[in-house]
Amino acid sequence: MNQLVFKSNDQVVTSSRNIARDFGKEHKNVIRDIRGLLKNEPAKDMFYETTYIHEKNNQEFVQYLMNRDGFTLLIMGFTGKKAMKFKMNYMKAFNQMEQQLKELNKPSYMIDDPIKRAEIWISEQKEKKELETKNRVLEQRVSEYEPKITYLDEILKSTDSVAVSQVAEDYGMTGQEMNKLLNQIGIQYKMGGQWLLYSKHKGNGYTKSNTVDITHTDGRKSVRMHTKWTQKGRLFIYESLKSEGILPLMEINLNNRKKLEGVH
Repeated sequence: MNQLVFKSNDQVVTSSRNIARDFGKEHKNVIRDIRGLLKNEPAKDMFYETTYIHEKNNQEFVQYLMNRDGFTLLIMGFTGKKAMKFKMNYMKAFNQMEQQLKELNKPSYMIDDPIKRAEIWISEQKEKKELETKNRVLEQRVSEYEPKITYLDEILKSTDSVAVSQVAEDYGMTGQEMNKLLNQIGIQYKMGGQWLLYSKHKGNGYTKSNTVDITHTDGRKSVRMHTKWTQKGRLFIYESLKSEGILPLMEINLNNRKKLEGVH
């Protein structure tokens, strides 16, 4: 990974390996310094642990990804002419990449360039079409559910972990909407582009994570974390949302059928 910074889950980040390489540090010492910073609660939103596969021995090792704030906090004490040079290079790279990401995320009506505006508009329309199709499929699935089958039955008979988009689909939401909802009710927070559980919910077996090394068409490499919810985690989401008055479509459909049939 030769790039100073790169995009991961819609945020601009760099890695502890990059810092060790460019600032002449032992990677294990950089990790030690980061873990020291993580003892302070505010720093937990700036770093997250992941892994990478070493290109020489194919073994898996720990590394940390960090956003601009995490990078700034980590290298604050680095001194010397060489350190200053790399500090400036990194800050320039963060600025450039963040500007690129900001342009990509602009809605089509805010883009001045007519060609780019048309390209983004087409992309937006495709996403809208896909969402409409997904909703129609979901409506069909709900209409085919047997009244005697409950949402809890469906969860308990499955043993596989699932992506948040799969959980969201049960509620007629997108994965993005579900993530925001879980954030609003205090279950998770976003750091480095990844949604992570708040400390009080960690260690309960609600999620599983795996790291994927990605090689882009131009040869660039990046790392992405994929977080999935276990069935225990799905039950936790169900109970948490139920306490907020939010039910899965399957359960709403079942309740409506009971009302129509005069079952109370």
